[in-house]
Amino acid sequence: MHKTTAWPLALATVCLVIYASLYPFADWRDQGISPLRFLTAPLPQYWTGFDVGANLMGYAPLGFLLALSALRSGRVSWAVTVAVLLSMLLSLLMETLQSYLPSRIPSNVDLVLNTAGAWLGACCAWALEKAGFVDRWSRFRGRWFAQDARGALVLLLLWPPALLFPASVPLGLGQVFERLELALAEVLADTPFLEWMPMRDIELQPLVPIAELLCVALGALIPCLLGYCVIRTLWQRAAFSAAIITVGIAASALSAALSYGPDHAWAWLDLPVQVGIGFAVVLAAALLPVPRRGAAALALLALTAHLGLLNQAPADPYFAQTLQTWEQGRFIRFHGLVQWLGWLWPYAALLYVLLRLSGREARR
Repeated sequence: MHKTTAWPLALATVCLVIYASLYPFADWRDQGISPLRFLTAPLPQYWTGFDVGANLMGYAPLGFLLALSALRSGRVSWAVTVAVLLSMLLSLLMETLQSYLPSRIPSNVDLVLNTAGAWLGACCAWALEKAGFVDRWSRFRGRWFAQDARGALVLLLLWPPALLFPASVPLGLGQVFERLELALAEVLADTPFLEWMPMRDIELQPLVPIAELLCVALGALIPCLLGYCVIRTLWQRAAFSAAIITVGIAASALSAALSYGPDHAWAWLDLPVQVGIGFAVVLAAALLPVPRRGAAALALLALTAHLGLLNQAPADPYFAQTLQTWEQGRFIRFHGLVQWLGWLWPYAALLYVLLRLSGREARR
């Protein structure tokens, strides 16, 4: 039996599948038909290659992670079968619930494609396990990472996808305070409680270049410090920090290419951002010898400062206009997934380092 990162990643994938399947979570109603009627309905006459690929690939990671977690835990004999059955039941539940959403159309073809995608992912996990690749990863993980590294690894694997949603400040995750204030104002409108809330009287102002520079530097440094919490040696930390900063830059470029077009993939890399990334590289190199507990304390400080700076920046109208690319067409469900991931990732990291500093992560 092994402690595996695949299980928490599988749970995160389930949450993402639920979000993608039930978006936009509005106008729920009983349409007067059996929610299971789609099972015996005729095959749809119109569907695209994108729909087929999305339904196949949407469940392939889930099948892969469920089968891998079962194989690594040693508690399940028929890992592929169990992974496929669980994925099929989840897909059946999602298609059934879509019967109550007028904006969604349940489909028996989607159910079959989702199950087939889960089967492909589970078979891939089984093949990798039998070929010994998973054991090699376990040995690599044992050489590079501490025994209690599962939480940090999950966060680090989720960091690049979180960067795919376009941010008003490059590498800035967790900009939620302005949205929370607006949502709270709408909920408390026309009530006396609105006057009790500490609402702002003036609009937020754009960050000055030095504040943007620090925000970018902290955004790049935070995943490095998370890695330092669980990585064993100095040279391993150096290789990891170089790799994770490179991945962050690549994810930001991909986000810009998806939002503005391939010709503008590097438009976000202006002088303050370049200096901020360079400053992060210098800090990451200087902090290589820091002990693991010290790295967790520094990560806590960096997260607090980063969120404080970032949430002083407004979402400017031009930036909000570019998000329409994500909120229409094929990006509509992917838009919601990575948006929530970008909002919540730093707060999950904050909770993780707090648990690590309190000693609970090590005891688990």
